[in-house]
Amino acid sequence: MMALLGGFALLRGQTQDENRNPCRSEDPERSIQTCSALIQSSRETGTNLAKAFYGRGSAYALKGDYEHAIHDYDQALRLNPSLASVFYGRGWAYAHKADYNHAIQDYDQALRLNSSFADAFRERGLVYTHENNYDHAIRDYDQALRLNPSDNLAFFNRGLAYAHQGDYDLAIQDYNQAVRLKPNFPEAFYAQGLAYAKKRDDDRAIQHFDQALHLNPNDANSFYERGVAYADKGDYDRGIADYEQALSLNPSFANAHYSLGIAYLQKGDNERAIQEFDQALRLNPGVVNATYSRGMAYANKGDYDRAIADYEQALQLNPSFANAYYSLGVAYERKGDYDRAIGDFDQALRLTPNDADAFYGRGLAYARRGYYDSAIQDYGQALRINSSYAAVFYNRSRAYMRKGDYLRAIADHGHFLWLKFGILGITIRLCILACVVALAFGFKFKWFRKGAISGVTGN
Repeated sequence: MMALLGGFALLRGQTQDENRNPCRSEDPERSIQTCSALIQSSRETGTNLAKAFYGRGSAYALKGDYEHAIHDYDQALRLNPSLASVFYGRGWAYAHKADYNHAIQDYDQALRLNSSFADAFRERGLVYTHENNYDHAIRDYDQALRLNPSDNLAFFNRGLAYAHQGDYDLAIQDYNQAVRLKPNFPEAFYAQGLAYAKKRDDDRAIQHFDQALHLNPNDANSFYERGVAYADKGDYDRGIADYEQALSLNPSFANAHYSLGIAYLQKGDNERAIQEFDQALRLNPGVVNATYSRGMAYANKGDYDRAIADYEQALQLNPSFANAYYSLGVAYERKGDYDRAIGDFDQALRLTPNDADAFYGRGLAYARRGYYDSAIQDYGQALRINSSYAAVFYNRSRAYMRKGDYLRAIADHGHFLWLKFGILGITIRLCILACVVALAFGFKFKWFRKGAISGVTGN
């Protein structure tokens, strides 16, 4: 998006004198024809001929023919190396070829020749943004806006740089300025939506994506991001509708297929989820999250072998994918291969040592193997990380029962009931304790009576 927006400024990057270029036209094809006629006529020399090469180069650049553009700019600078706009135009062409070093050199030269060249500051800032040098980019946008406070593109591009730095509030302020200067600016509304989404303000994000789509109803990205915001709110049906709309506009949108799969996974429709993950992987086989998520869908269906194959594929793509190791452990535990499960939980914990779920999963596997001490130790680690993990209290209670440690078992079961049922859980716990005491007392009373009768009879 940044490279496309930079293109709006090419014709503005010229001095008043250069604006009088006789072969300049709003129509690039007409410019090429008239400039070529001037160049071939041999009537123009010096600066006038340089302007003709410059005009034709700018026309080629607007058509996306950057090689021919750079060749013409070279010719113009050979004839007159003091034209700041020619350096600017050549820098713009280099930037669109992703040759950022040459682009910066040309923008630098343009600014040496004309220190008030606002567009050159803005476009150099855009190159620095592409190079992830956001501080330098912001300084250039500041200079551009000092020289031209009405440059909506400079506000917009500075907002992008702030967003890349994670400063979404400043980004939104700049996007607001860009929209104030140019109300029909769909890219700015889209960027505002992204910033609000990053701030977890899904409602505001949706409002801005709505505005972007009002101005540009064929923007697949805005449909997609609005779908993400709806899904983040738990409204999967509206999310799905937006993802499908994005795909109708761009059938090769791999991320839209992936997000559709996630939405269907959340709705419990594992078959549809698998179909969408298949499509995402057909378009982009390297999407590790799609492979992993397809494995989750297979696991939900109880097809642990195919789930394991997907998790292992995900780990080939990303060997540091802790969730894939965790899910592998769960799948092997479900298949009854507890040793393999323990090994995978070990790997998950090596990568994320504070994963309560991984400790809990490994504890379950240890318990299945009869290693109750190890299980209890892992359950304790899980509770250290998450003291409200009800399932851990329940299973640690079972482990204590297996070891014959009934008091600890009862205490853990009480914690489980409290977390699961609240006051009702305490009531249930008291009832259980009362029953246990009553049974114990009844047994003791029966034993006492039996002993007393035996004593009487013995006399």
